Amino acid sequence: MGQHVETLVIGAGPAGLSAAYVLAKAGRSVAVLEMDPDQVGGASRTITHGGFRIDLSGEAYESASPRVLDLWSELLPDGFVEHPRVSRIYHHDRFYAYPLKPLETLAHLGARRSAACLASFGLAKIRPIKAPRTFGDEARNRFGARLSSILFTPFAEKVSGLGCDDMPVGWGGTARPTASFRYPLEGAGAVWEACAARIVALGGKIRLGRRVESLRFDAIGQQWTVGVRRSDGVAEQHTAEHIVSTAPLRDLIAALSPAPASLIHAGELMYRDQVTVALVGRTRKLLRETAIAVHDADLKVGRVQNFRAWSPGMGPGGDLSCLGLEYFCFEGDGLWAAGDEDLIALARREAAAMGLMDDGAIQDARVVRQRKVLPIEDEACAEHLAVIRLDLKARFPTLHLAGRNGLHRNGERDHAPLSGLLTAENILAGDAAHDVWSASSVPEPGRFAA
Repeated sequence: MGQHVETLVIGAGPAGLSAAYVLAKAGRSVAVLEMDPDQVGGASRTITHGGFRIDLSGEAYESASPRVLDLWSELLPDGFVEHPRVSRIYHHDRFYAYPLKPLETLAHLGARRSAACLASFGLAKIRPIKAPRTFGDEARNRFGARLSSILFTPFAEKVSGLGCDDMPVGWGGTARPTASFRYPLEGAGAVWEACAARIVALGGKIRLGRRVESLRFDAIGQQWTVGVRRSDGVAEQHTAEHIVSTAPLRDLIAALSPAPASLIHAGELMYRDQVTVALVGRTRKLLRETAIAVHDADLKVGRVQNFRAWSPGMGPGGDLSCLGLEYFCFEGDGLWAAGDEDLIALARREAAAMGLMDDGAIQDARVVRQRKVLPIEDEACAEHLAVIRLDLKARFPTLHLAGRNGLHRNGERDHAPLSGLLTAENILAGDAAHDVWSASSVPEPGRFAA
């Protein structure tokens, strides 16, 4: 089976679907290939289990870009709810408000540690690091070395898999969370299911269960030939004039032909993976927090999502709740390779240790593994990306990259659809009117902030 389209989009996540939607609205021929056999949405898809909706990347639908806000509203005009934001940090049997409340924080830390933190904070303000190079430098300037080492750098290292001095400045976001947030009533996946439906209605194609295995570019004919393997094992071949790729950059470069000169650089790019263990049961007390960031190095869980606090439509009525315990790992390490029963047992112990759900109150559980949820931007990453960018621009002029993994950038929720919109506009204009690599909205709280 083969098909020719003007633009072939790899990945039906927010970036790929946003690009395809703009192109389809303009009357262009477009098809989207998605590896998942059942759902669109990528890391923003919503999984249903036992009447509950589980979002794999619970983040507020906030943006400083009017275009992204307009896109979300256009796709789901009556499908959002707004709630007051309540989030906390957990550390050593204590819950801290986020943003931190100074008096509460000092009371939780105790007299001796509070004195040390205040002295350290004062020193940071008097003698700040003038040109911070890393997240560790930035956290020290903002909170003082003592408090950052207690509350912030252990969490950052748990999530990223890097030491705090190997993370770039700005890793955790710098803006304060807003007082309220907007969220899709039926979960993040509802936005992208609606987007996919509109693409199809406009004449575009959505092909699920398609893994891209090879991309060959004919420089003379300016045409792409894409080898695809369906989930049932059948091989397909597609041709296109343009490729929009939201696939992990390392995987994309390895599939390109002729082989790019930057292949070695792409091989150095790293990714963080995630295991989510959803626990269904009765919480020890009413939880109003949407998310709890676990800044405790003694626990393996990185963040706890309270799905029904994001939206009442995320679960049925009644006294049962669904909490998602997020474990950040590397594919193949102990957490990733653990069996579902072991992961559920770990999550049950840690939920009980934090006082969220007693083990005997848990009635059901579900384990979901996600590959490459977080592109790792270490100190060497910028150099690798610079080489890759120049190489692709020179040799593959009709290859367009978008999205978190496509650009290897850990942006906020709105960065992926914004990059998709700008990429589509570049194709429509016939030139690189937008520099998608550097374009982003004004930063909001970091993805993994509470």
